[in-house]
Amino acid sequence: MMRVEIIRCEYSDKGIFGIMKLNGECFCVTLELPWCSNNEMISAIPYGQYKCKRVNSPSHGEVWEIQNVPKRMYVQIHAGNTMHDTLGCILVAQYFGKLRGNRAVLNSGVTFKEFMSITRNEPELSLSIIDA
Repeated sequence: MMRVEIIRCEYSDKGIFGIMKLNGECFCVTLELPWCSNNEMISAIPYGQYKCKRVNSPSHGEVWEIQNVPKRMYVQIHAGNTMHDTLGCILVAQYFGKLRGNRAVLNSGVTFKEFMSITRNEPELSLSIIDA
């Protein structure tokens, strides 16, 4: 089973920015909403260990869904650039930057496709979310 780690390294009202590792190697950057007591659609999820399964999302197509998030459902890893794209999910992208003057992660579509390609033969993922 592939090991995915998200190391959260920057916290602000502009989001939680992190680094994603696949089997111990840096792969991409991440963006999540700021912590808001794990409230659905407006908060990052708690740090910890999770399993992910591949699902077809009505709004994002094929994605990895994070399982057993306390008090939450439909938390996914998908493409997007700004906090407005997350709704409590985790966005993956190539690098940090700005979009229309706001903090963002960029080149997300290409990065997400690569992530899905790398994980295409995995039945599930082991996800660790770590607060640095």
